[in-house]
Amino acid sequence: MKKKLSVMLALTLVFTILAGCGSKSSNSGTSADGVTTIEFWAAPNPTQQAYWQKIAKEYETVNPKVKINVSAIKESPTSEASIQAAIAGGSAPTMTENISRGFAAQLANSKALVPLDTIAGFNDIVTKRNMTKTIEPWEFADGHQYVLPIYSNAMLFGWRTDILKEAGVNEVPRTYSEVIEATKKLKAKYPDKYLWAKPDLADPTSWKRWFDFFMLYNAASDGNKFIEGSQFVGDEKAGVDVLTFVDNLRKEKGLLSQNVTEPFENGVGVFTDVGPWTFSTWAEKYPELQYKENFEVTLPPVPDGMDPANAKTFADAKGIVIYASASPEQQAAAIEFIKWVYSDDKNDVAFFQETNLPPARDDVGTNEVFKPVFEKTPVLQEYAKAIPNAVPSMDNPKFNELQTFIGQEAFNKIVRGEIDPKTGWDNMKKAIEGELQ
Repeated sequence: MKKKLSVMLALTLVFTILAGCGSKSSNSGTSADGVTTIEFWAAPNPTQQAYWQKIAKEYETVNPKVKINVSAIKESPTSEASIQAAIAGGSAPTMTENISRGFAAQLANSKALVPLDTIAGFNDIVTKRNMTKTIEPWEFADGHQYVLPIYSNAMLFGWRTDILKEAGVNEVPRTYSEVIEATKKLKAKYPDKYLWAKPDLADPTSWKRWFDFFMLYNAASDGNKFIEGSQFVGDEKAGVDVLTFVDNLRKEKGLLSQNVTEPFENGVGVFTDVGPWTFSTWAEKYPELQYKENFEVTLPPVPDGMDPANAKTFADAKGIVIYASASPEQQAAAIEFIKWVYSDDKNDVAFFQETNLPPARDDVGTNEVFKPVFEKTPVLQEYAKAIPNAVPSMDNPKFNELQTFIGQEAFNKIVRGEIDPKTGWDNMKKAIEGELQ
């Protein structure tokens, strides 16, 4: 899930010609016998590709006037770069999945995407799939929806409750003061263990902020957008609170940013971000890690005085887009295909079962149709319940540079003890606003 995005912008110059190739199609995609062909690029993930190939074949049996060619997005060097190159070369597909809100902002800025809300039938998909609340934060600054989120990994923090209990911490900490107190007890019992052990804490790479800073910031700010369109709208109090919290962990010697092999799994650290894709790996490599026995997952801790039960978090989420280069016939056929897929809950159940990726719906945690998934892997229910509280990435085409500033100017320096929280926030804000000009 956590793919390096540092090369994403290598092809930014192609956008100078995207407008020209983004609105026209050399043909309608419809043959003489009335069959419309859709080129659908699935995520470069074998389980997702297999799912969409199966679904496409099913759809073709009920609608023989549509042919759907499903193939995986090439990663050369990244899926984003492949898509950019295809658009620039006039060979973009009709639709692709695996699109984050940040990358969609780059594409939308170049007029390469169709605003989905302008296509007849889109609102029916949102209603039928029961995703009205989940899709709200995906609205772009211009008021349009360019992405239909397919899955939403509402990121949670994992806690090694077995080690915490040995240190005298019997309840999972949910507020900043509780976490600091737990850190003190942990260090008193085990001086060589840390609350948060993760090399990424000191790494400025942009995408890494999704899994530390933004998880905490979304909780502290109640889901503030941070950047809206081309404006910095960050909540200073929430941001300084987050940086102060991390600084206090450092002062208590609760942070470790050195390279350690899987520190949470091996008990060096007791707190880390955990995505739902993790558990299949643990089942193979760390079968001793059992939910409710020696670990739990929760929403991010919050500043004292806030309700931790309603905390917001980061959504590691991606979805489907339709390209402006597709003909009107292809665009309409694509929406009808998506509408058909999400008209039956069984298709979301199958996706969840086959990929371990929670569907981007409001009711995953309450709808009985998902019960078999949770019976097999109970911890996934915590992720399902958190989906409506999960905030996707910013919709600015410069998100890569902007998020790098968060680490370079503030978060990484706080972890290393090189700057105070208020100065770090101010320096970060100045750098971001300079980039936005």
